[in-house]
Amino acid sequence: MLQAQLYFLSDQYYQDFPDDKLMKNKDTINGISHNRPCFFAFRDSKIADIYWIVPISSRYEKFKRIEQEKIKKYGYCNTIRFGTVLGRNTAFLIQNMCPATSKYLTPYIDKNDCPIRIDDRIASDVERSARNVLAVAKRGAKVIFPDVFKIYHGLELQLQDIISSTYSKTERPWENPSPRA
Repeated sequence: MLQAQLYFLSDQYYQDFPDDKLMKNKDTINGISHNRPCFFAFRDSKIADIYWIVPISSRYEKFKRIEQEKIKKYGYCNTIRFGTVLGRNTAFLIQNMCPATSKYLTPYIDKNDCPIRIDDRIASDVERSARNVLAVAKRGAKVIFPDVFKIYHGLELQLQDIISSTYSKTERPWENPSPRA
């Protein structure tokens, strides 16, 4: 996966991990159905095959107001970050992030078959904030809407199944230790 690249989430993800708090909207613009929101992805710090994906919204003004309300109430807001994507002001919705694996991600590609990327400074800011929000969530605070830890556990099980089916017991000597003499 490329750094700071954007992705779409597959329909299969929503079937495998049903959660009414996941962002599911398929926009229709000028009568044309578009993919779900695109996501910025970064690797999990523990399991490299799991990515944390942060949805991006073009509803910049709406989320600026929400950010201001949170700042007024709490003194700060780290669950929404802002930047530009394809020259447009956008909101990165850390409060709606979720984990996924590459199996569920489709790269956002332009008409020249080039991956859509964001500026490294924006990527760094969003990732730093997302990791901070994850740390708060791990301590029990409800700062992320979807049940990300349930989804994460399901992804861990999928990855374990892949590893188990890839190797047979005889190919995994650590599971069949030889008897001691």
